[in-house]
Amino acid sequence: MGAEQIQLYLYFAGAMAVAGVAAGLLAGLLGVGGGIIIVPVLFQAFAGLDVDPAIRMHLAVGTSLATIVFTASTSSRSHWRRGSVDVALLRSWGPWIFAGAVFGMALFGNVNSAVLTLIFACAAMVVAGYMIWTANASTAVGNALPGTPGRQSLALGIGGLSAVMGIGGGTLSVPVLSLFSFPVRRAIGTAAAVGLIIAIPGTLGAVAAGIGDPRLPPFSIGYVNILGFALLVPLTASLAPIGARLAHTIPAKALRYAFGAFLLTSAGNMVWKTLY
Repeated sequence: MGAEQIQLYLYFAGAMAVAGVAAGLLAGLLGVGGGIIIVPVLFQAFAGLDVDPAIRMHLAVGTSLATIVFTASTSSRSHWRRGSVDVALLRSWGPWIFAGAVFGMALFGNVNSAVLTLIFACAAMVVAGYMIWTANASTAVGNALPGTPGRQSLALGIGGLSAVMGIGGGTLSVPVLSLFSFPVRRAIGTAAAVGLIIAIPGTLGAVAAGIGDPRLPPFSIGYVNILGFALLVPLTASLAPIGARLAHTIPAKALRYAFGAFLLTSAGNMVWKTLY
């Protein structure tokens, strides 16, 4: 390995360290799912390693989903101990979330990388707008979740879109639950468990979709990069419980503004790189 390659991998390791700290804390603190941070960082890092643009987003999504298996496990356990996981909602939502994730990953391998990037960027901008807009105001549209057909449709959509985006589900489920007046701390705790339901089939689907692809960089199993995974997991898994504790002790308004600004910047950069 030459000096230039060593420098590239050191850059990659540094980017993973920053992403791991931020993703772990935010996964526990806001219930947004670490993937919303990990995916754009991985996308940029793989660009720095000169990974083929045709699979760059696939690799970012698959690697992110693999890390969320561990982040969601530790985060949901911490919220469970504090009584902020709604078991009844998980029982009614869980199978439909899982089915949505499986359907999303069935399409994943056949979706163009540019399309995946634009889907992620557009959804991230919507989430950023929601984070900033609701920092000071409530946007509830009802006092309870809709009946069975509507509830199932929401779960299918959250599972499918989250899997394709490489996020844990909290990024979408917390805003949805908040729209129906679900208590925010209970929404965050439940969203952590939703992330695990999405990440397991999502990871398996990403591995299966990428097996044998000759464009994969070293240390990859399908569309999961083991090097990125190994660097991210210790940080995200260890810091998620700290974020969960902070969620019960500090106001998150300023963080919502900062997070929204980060998402807008990252999503805009991804769109620019994809289109231009």
